[in-house]
This record gives sequence, structure tokens and C-alpha cells, in this order.
Amino acid sequence: MAIASINTSSVQTLDRRLYSDAERARRDATKWTLVQGLLAPFQFVVFLISLGLVIRYLSTGAGYDAATLSIMIKTGVLLLIMVTGAIWEKVVFGQYLFAPAFFWEDVFSFAVIALHLLYVFALLTDSLAPVGLMYLALAAYAAYVINAAQFVWKLRLARLDAEARA
Repeated sequence: MAIASINTSSVQTLDRRLYSDAERARRDATKWTLVQGLLAPFQFVVFLISLGLVIRYLSTGAGYDAATLSIMIKTGVLLLIMVTGAIWEKVVFGQYLFAPAFFWEDVFSFAVIALHLLYVFALLTDSLAPVGLMYLALAAYAAYVINAAQFVWKLRLARLDAEARA
């Protein structure tokens, strides 16, 4: 019981830095919260399908075109969620990126985007062989999973704080 109490108070302290009352109200009022809430699981589904296609190609040598198309779609969805996320951050925090509450998530998001765009560049310039491209995609996907976990953790903190305030 004492552990739950300690965790809740720690979450409240951390989450106060996440949203002020005014930021929470803006977060709850903007349509961009819904957009992010829909795009995030959609992107995850696209990721899972693409990951399966990439692993299939690396395992069997079959399906290169499908894997490549899926990586391009995943990259497009990633860029879309980054742009809409920046708009959401502007509405909620008053700046497009690097608001203190999401600073490290934004920093890591740029690494994720860089890896995805490096894949696109390597594909378009034939800089890497197909297997190298797929391993680069896997590196981008590993970074994406870490970044997604960062955002899920923040969502969890926000929910615990909301429960504690209720």
C-alpha cells in the first residue's frame, strides 16, 4: 500500500511538469488530440504489417516490393503524425516542438525520422543493397518502438495524474 502511495505522488510530481491546468484544458479541447489518438494506433498497425513484410523478405528473400512499399507508407504516416503532433504541441503548449513536457520525445522523434528518411534516401540513390535497406528499416523501426514507448509512458503518467486528481 505504501508503494502505491509513493508511486502516485511521484506521478503527480512528474505530471505537474507535463500539463498545467490550462494546458490540460487546451489538450482536452483541441481536435488535434483526437487526431493524434487516431493516428498513433494506425501508425502502429502500419508498423506491425511492415515489420512482418520486412522480416519475411529477410527470412525468405521474397516480397521485396511489398516490404519496400510498406516502409514508404510507414514513413509517410510517421511524417504525418509528426506534423500533426507539432500542431497539437503548439495548441497545447504554445510552441511547435520541444515543449519542456515532451522535449526528449521530440528529440528522439527526430532520430526516428532521420532513420526513416535515410532509408528513403538510400532507396532512391541505390546506396544500399536490398538486404542493407531492410536492416536500415529495422533500425528505424527499433527507434520507433523506443519513441512510441516514450509517448505511451507519458500517456500513462497523464492518466494516473487524472485519476489522482479525481
